[in-house]
Parts: sequence; C-alpha cells; structure tokens
Amino acid sequence: MTAMKYLTTTTALIAVTALMGCSDANQAANDVKQSTAEAAQQTKDVVETATEKTKAATEELASDVKSKMEDPGADLSELPSGTYTSDQGHAYIAFSYSHLGYSKPILRWGETNATIVFDNENPENSTLNVTIPVSSIDSGVDKFNKHLMSPDFFEAETYPTITFKSTDIEQALLGSGSVTGDLTIKGVTKPVKFTGKVTKVGKNFQSGDDIFGVSASGYVKRSDFGVDAYTPNVGDDVEIMIEMEFGKKGTAEAKSETDTEE
Repeated sequence: MTAMKYLTTTTALIAVTALMGCSDANQAANDVKQSTAEAAQQTKDVVETATEKTKAATEELASDVKSKMEDPGADLSELPSGTYTSDQGHAYIAFSYSHLGYSKPILRWGETNATIVFDNENPENSTLNVTIPVSSIDSGVDKFNKHLMSPDFFEAETYPTITFKSTDIEQALLGSGSVTGDLTIKGVTKPVKFTGKVTKVGKNFQSGDDIFGVSASGYVKRSDFGVDAYTPNVGDDVEIMIEMEFGKKGTAEAKSETDTEE
C-alpha cells in the first residue's frame, strides 16, 4: 500500500513538473514570438525612416540639380590658373538676421581683402583666404556701427579682423559648388560652409585682365563666436551673403609681352 502511494505521489509530481515545463516552454515561445515581432517592427521603422530620408535627400539633390541646370554657373575651364584678388569696388559681403521678428536688417562690410589661388586643372585644389577689418562694418547708422564694434558684439579693439581660410572646395555641377573653411571671429574659429557658383568668367573690358564673379551664401550662429548680445530676441541665426568679383592683375601685360617676343 505504501509502495502504491509512493508511486502515485511520484507520478503526480512528474505530471506537475511536466505541466510546469510545458507552461515554461509556452511562455518562452510567447516571449520569443513577442521579441521577434518587436524586432520586426523596429526593423520596419528603421527601413521606413531610412527610406524617407533617402527620398528627401534624392528630392533635394534633384531640386538642386534642376536649379543649377536652369541657372548654371560659368565654365571654369575658361578661367586660367593663377592668383586672383578681390576687386574692392565690387566686393560685397553682407549679413542678415531677425530683429525681434519684425524685420531682417541687412548690414555689410565696407572693406574685404580676399585672395583665390585657382587651379584650372584641379579646381578642388584651389584655395581661398579672406580678411575683413571689423571697423569697416556698415549698418547705415553711425551709432549702431559703434555699438557693433563694442564688446557687446565684435569687440573690434581686441579683435580687429575677421578671417576665413578654406579647407575644402567642392565643384558640384556647372560652375557651382561649395567652399568649407575656418571662420574666425573674436578669436573663435568654427567650420563654415558656403554654397554658390561662379557667375561669369571673362576679361576686364578696360585692362584686359582675367576676371570672374562669385555669388554665394552660408549660415552661422553668432552665439558660436561670442557675438551673442540680445539673443534670442535678436536672432542668433545669421545669413552671410557674398557677391564678389576677382581679378588676376598683370594678365594683359604678360600677354602683351609674349606677343611682342613672338
């Protein structure tokens, strides 16, 4: 009788253990199923996000190419290699920002000293260096000009110049592209990218020197350079606009001497 009771008890324990095992197995299967479903959803979300980003990037690229096709830059193959300097009479570097949301003032620098060393065979190897005297800022309001040169803004007495030195030049399409470089304001240097195009390549109608024009723009946060007075009420985002002509002095004279020798 005791043996029979023991056997019955043992059988019951085995059955319970088996049922528990089945229950654990079912729970494990459900966990795997849920994890698989979650992983599948995450993968789907990642793919959808990547697809949307790719689509947006493709549309942006297509729009950019279309705009360049409709308004192409100049043919750089016509521009000889050499050192070109900015024509001060046709050098405009301006910037704009939001003033309390009511307007977007446009200020400019009255003096710009820029030099481009152009490589005709490999335009990407060209270099650009720009120096701007802070004191040449022109808002159209004398009192504001003086305030802009104070420590509240550019602190001209301590930091008399703004400089830009290119680190990378990319020619994208039809005389268009970008220039990335180090912009230094108030002793702070940050990378900034400008996009634009070469508007025209030709010769100065008076001197015969090789010349070309550039139209470009870029964006910075003035607070990145310590020029942060009155932010955020007065906009932190600043658009920099460039319209500039460059000339290669001595082109006509050099050609004349060559012609004479021949």
